[in-house]
Amino acid sequence: MTGYTGLEIAVVGMAGRFPGSSTVDEFWDHVLAGEAGVRRFTDDELDAAGVSAQRRAEPGFVPMGGALDGIEFFDAKLFGYSPRDAAVLDPQQRVFLECAWHALEHAGHLGDGEGIGVYASASVNTYLLRHLWDNPAVPGGLQPLDLLLANDKDTLASRVAYHLDLTGPAITVQTACSSSLVAIHVACQALLGRDCDTALAGGVSIRPPVHEGYRYTEGGILAADGRCLPFDADAHGVVAGNGVAAVVLRRLEDALADGDTIHAVVKGTAVNNDGAGKVGFTAPSVHGQARAIRAAHELSEVDSSTIGYVEAHGTATPLGDPIEVAALTQAFTTPPESCALGSVKALIGHLDAAAGVAGFVKAVLAVRAGVVPPSPYFTGPGTGLERSPFFVNREALPWPSPRRAGVSGFGMGGTNAHAVLEEPPSPEPMAPGRSRHLLVLSAASEESLRESRERLAGHLAGAGAPLADVSHTLRTGRRALRHRLAVVAGDRAEAGAALAGAWTGAGDRADVVFLFPGQGSQHAGMAARLADEEPVFRAALDECAAHLPFDLDEVLADAGLLQRTRFTQPALFAVEYALARLWERWGVRPAAMLGHSVGEYVAACLAGVFSPEDALKLVTARGELMDALPAGAMLSVPMGADELELPDDVCLAASNAPAMSTVAGTVEAIDRFAAGLSVPSRRLHTSHAFHSSMVDPVLGAFAERVGEVELRAPRVPFASNVSGTWITAAEATDPGYWVRHAREAVRFSEGLRTLLAGGPVNLLEAGPGNVLTTLARQHDLAAGGHAAFGSLRHPREDKHDLDTVLTALGRLWISGVPVDLAAPTADERRRRVPLPQYPFERVRHWVDLPGTTAPQAEPGRAAAAAAVPAQGGDLAVITAIWQELLGIDRIGPDDDYFELGGHSLLATQVLARITGGLGVALPAGAIFEAPTPARLTALVERLRAEQREPAQDDEFARLLAEIRDMSPEELRAELDRERDAQEISQS
Repeated sequence: MTGYTGLEIAVVGMAGRFPGSSTVDEFWDHVLAGEAGVRRFTDDELDAAGVSAQRRAEPGFVPMGGALDGIEFFDAKLFGYSPRDAAVLDPQQRVFLECAWHALEHAGHLGDGEGIGVYASASVNTYLLRHLWDNPAVPGGLQPLDLLLANDKDTLASRVAYHLDLTGPAITVQTACSSSLVAIHVACQALLGRDCDTALAGGVSIRPPVHEGYRYTEGGILAADGRCLPFDADAHGVVAGNGVAAVVLRRLEDALADGDTIHAVVKGTAVNNDGAGKVGFTAPSVHGQARAIRAAHELSEVDSSTIGYVEAHGTATPLGDPIEVAALTQAFTTPPESCALGSVKALIGHLDAAAGVAGFVKAVLAVRAGVVPPSPYFTGPGTGLERSPFFVNREALPWPSPRRAGVSGFGMGGTNAHAVLEEPPSPEPMAPGRSRHLLVLSAASEESLRESRERLAGHLAGAGAPLADVSHTLRTGRRALRHRLAVVAGDRAEAGAALAGAWTGAGDRADVVFLFPGQGSQHAGMAARLADEEPVFRAALDECAAHLPFDLDEVLADAGLLQRTRFTQPALFAVEYALARLWERWGVRPAAMLGHSVGEYVAACLAGVFSPEDALKLVTARGELMDALPAGAMLSVPMGADELELPDDVCLAASNAPAMSTVAGTVEAIDRFAAGLSVPSRRLHTSHAFHSSMVDPVLGAFAERVGEVELRAPRVPFASNVSGTWITAAEATDPGYWVRHAREAVRFSEGLRTLLAGGPVNLLEAGPGNVLTTLARQHDLAAGGHAAFGSLRHPREDKHDLDTVLTALGRLWISGVPVDLAAPTADERRRRVPLPQYPFERVRHWVDLPGTTAPQAEPGRAAAAAAVPAQGGDLAVITAIWQELLGIDRIGPDDDYFELGGHSLLATQVLARITGGLGVALPAGAIFEAPTPARLTALVERLRAEQREPAQDDEFARLLAEIRDMSPEELRAELDRERDAQEISQS
């Protein structure tokens, strides 16, 4: 293979639906087997297409074609369409939208639309002309602009950009039969010109009714027997087909750098027009086609003799085929010994605007697989083929390297396009990566999530890409939807098994509270394996170690040293600080924090009260001073702090939970107190009586140390151990506070209740074990919608530290926290690999041909609408209007207008209907202020209940008359002005 020039484009993703094939992989299987998607239609299909018996009996009627089944089904909810709007949306736009989703997903670039351009083509919209125009079954209330936006080709690329949040250029390209190949050319040029960094290019051709057949006429381009035989001696015409395909393109250098799976390389493309040098507007031109092909060769800098296959335009017409062969012969200035020809039209029919991308996909699959695709129908060469270096192979042929292919697309009117493809470069080996991996899935519904899980489990059961690459693709290349799932595993088999019991949910708790445990949670080897595999954690640990008077790694590994308070407290600080930095690098930033005893120093440091260096100085001094104190004891008692009756020689050390406290004192005092309790208690493994009178002797020395460091006001709120409420700037910057903090009882339970009072949160314990999450769960978290997670394993758990921290990351993501899923492997080079497609939850949204099917539900809706003003109250009126205009049979009082697929254009009609039906003049922005039937009803009732002076009644009548007299366009403009005003006031 020759070297690259820097102008090549990589094909990194593709998707398509063709006659007889629902995926690209299935399509390739059919290509290799020579299985045609063109077929004979059944009588039932012809009946549904409105083909009369008289027409079927006419001479020349051919009941065949390349039909795309299921075009009436669409996942409207995923893309935010109401049933009414989905029913009138051009099926070409629906199908292409889903295809674009799958193509970007296949490339692993659906997650971020920044810098992605769209270049797309579509055929004439027969759905509008035949199914919608003058059809009484069309949903009511539609304005001409509604139908225009839903059916105009001009909106094709922009619609994809809008729904997939793609911010590059969005351009619809139309050049007749060469449209989608020209779209690919334009996309390549845009990439080379830096208009975008990733480009989605393709086309769609769906011409309902797709099971109609056609009438053959002598001298026409359609085949008399429904067979398309390109370059064959018996070639006599083409057959119409329907289909859709899209490819994802990137500059080769970017694709290689980002680890994209490259399916083929576009060496060069060219486009021109025949001009007037031909017999007629629709006639092809040898000279024009040859110039386009030759230009593509020159731009590609390839020797034409190295091209082994051409995916030809190949219409199988007596005029078109000989001209195409002559143009190829003329364009190949250094003829190959032999070069195979083929045309996908033989299998799926002529896809019109989508023909070019269909052939392009076939050629990409061929150079990737190393197989020259067969043309099993072939009987003998047609005119001109026998005098050329080209041949048509009946069977699949092996294709050794270097593999290069040409793709042609020629449009009526003379716009010619040609592309040169090359086999993909060998993938660069990737390092093994971490030992444990987080896999995530999401979907718009529980059913789609279930099917996604099954598809992924099936994929993992076979051979394929390393789990590290699968994890990377799922985390960075997919769209995050509401219903979510996460698992942690070490290999494909373990991941497949874990999916069955994966954590799932659809939470909306976005806030995270960091909890930092205190002394007693430490254990030898805590976070050791995390330090081995997480560079961010290791770097933060080393940052702390540089300010400590001992070897941190030695202490963390030694259980004996960790029992010494002088080592325990700074070691705990270091681990918890490093964990917090890791979480922050992963995009998890605390809304608030709470530490337990020495854990509050971590919270204060992260809030900016101390610098990390000063915090470590204080924690080290605190540990050294306390380590020098006489031995003491601490006791855990299953009683609330206010229930305890303590003798003078026993102090309350911690209020941990509604029914859990800790007391401290001398060993003798604690033994006496424990003996007198009527409830079981537990001695803690501590060497001293912290937070008791036994620490009084060191408070003066500690006060001096605190006075030596700079204290600043906190930038992030945290709850105080001393008060159990929010820390104040005055407290945080007062050295005396930190002295009291060492002596007074830890008010953890009170502090936790302060944190939980603000609404549902995720409690994340950033330290070893699960001491604080266990205490937190005694505060009835579920009742308040809260959840609690740990970051590191319990010392008795036999699991990898990455298991715990990645599981917590996955559960936070499931809860709705906006985590950075790309961050955990940001330091690794990983590959984006093809994975199973998203399972769209398609529902029938269709307006049947007049006279073929009775309108469904429309009479009931009309009756309900007519009866609305006379009965049922305001809520029933509003709900019925919504049901009619949105096309939804059942709408609840708390259903959101915009989640149901409503939009600003439709809102003008909703407000006008409510104004007319209820006699209440609603402001233009009412639908934004009150987006549910219940809230809109309350707004109507409030407006009606207001007492008006006669002058006000006159003003109301004037406003009512004014809004009734407004045209939809005027009302819509007023609505937009009101919406803009609201957005400005809110911002």
